[in-house]
Amino acid sequence: MNTRDVVITGLGLVSCLGEGVDTHWAAFRDPVLPPPVDDTTLAPYPVHKIGEIDWNLQIPKRGDQRQMEAWQRLGVYAAGLALDDAGLKADEALCASMDMIIAAAGGERDTQVDESIMIGAAGANDFEVFLNERLTNDLRPTLFLAQLSNLLAGNISIVHKVTGSSRTMMGEEGAGISALDTAVARLSSGQSTHMLVGAALHPETPDKILIFETGHQLHQGPWQPVWSRDGDGGGLIAGSGAAFLVLETREHAEKRGRTPYAAVEKVVSGRARRAAGQLEAGIAELASQAGLDAPHLVISGASGLHGPTAAEKAALADHALRGYASLTGHMREVQLLFGVALAALTVSKGEALPPLAGPESPFAGSVERVAATAVANLSGEGIAVLRKA
Repeated sequence: MNTRDVVITGLGLVSCLGEGVDTHWAAFRDPVLPPPVDDTTLAPYPVHKIGEIDWNLQIPKRGDQRQMEAWQRLGVYAAGLALDDAGLKADEALCASMDMIIAAAGGERDTQVDESIMIGAAGANDFEVFLNERLTNDLRPTLFLAQLSNLLAGNISIVHKVTGSSRTMMGEEGAGISALDTAVARLSSGQSTHMLVGAALHPETPDKILIFETGHQLHQGPWQPVWSRDGDGGGLIAGSGAAFLVLETREHAEKRGRTPYAAVEKVVSGRARRAAGQLEAGIAELASQAGLDAPHLVISGASGLHGPTAAEKAALADHALRGYASLTGHMREVQLLFGVALAALTVSKGEALPPLAGPESPFAGSVERVAATAVANLSGEGIAVLRKA
């Protein structure tokens, strides 16, 4: 089977550091520590909150804005940035034939219902019967329909007229890994010529923080780099943000006269349940499959949770790691895609990112080939390798 070169021609980034390619490149080239962190609103859990955004720039209709939740607005906005960056937004024909893959979680929840169920569950004689009754009587179908994960793709189709095929992946960090992997495979095999791939997260609400903390995944107290999180087991600091990529076959990009940021050389992933004590070896095996033999610059999606973070650091000890979540916070589904965007910028600029925060070593080697990683807190790990286009 003939394979086609896959290149990245558009990037859309939004985080606590700002929005757009230039803003993020400047922020990572000259990191300011500590980064923007809100440690009071959801104390004792710090959060990297999003700044003020003029939604009108990418979502011109107020009616569209009002019917979206915050995470959907973030995603639609970043998608618009990526389409603008790739020179596609004004081309209705190319947007109409563009395929799309989204990595998404569920939407906002009815926090009053959640709280009442949690309080009532403590005194319930039969928890399963109690839960079934409350879910049957308390949940509003209209609320549930408003939170469907594929609404991000739907809103992008409505606002930006991207109306080719659409897929939505779910499964935390693994969803972002699968979204990229699937997109590259479809482009490489000729099933598509140009695709929009992305994800968004807005964890600035008690329900989202509760989801993280029920898994004992959150860092508490003052900000620290991902490599230096204190406390029992470490933890992540959640961050609001979105990352969208425009991927094309090289032939399609050249026909449009677009200069790519980078080419996607390989995406490798592990999806099996982790065996005790085997994560480090699993990451090392993925690195071998990705061809990371000599030292490389690696844009790491490490979260700060001790087990996965220590395993990644040990497995990739020969490489120069850049834990970008130290500056942006952990964005779950967004992790690998955001890292790939930073890797693409690095390859395009021909300049290695400096150490960002904590014990990160300088890198003086070639950046014509850069890797990005995402190692989930529970299950799912992936590595993408980009090279000079």
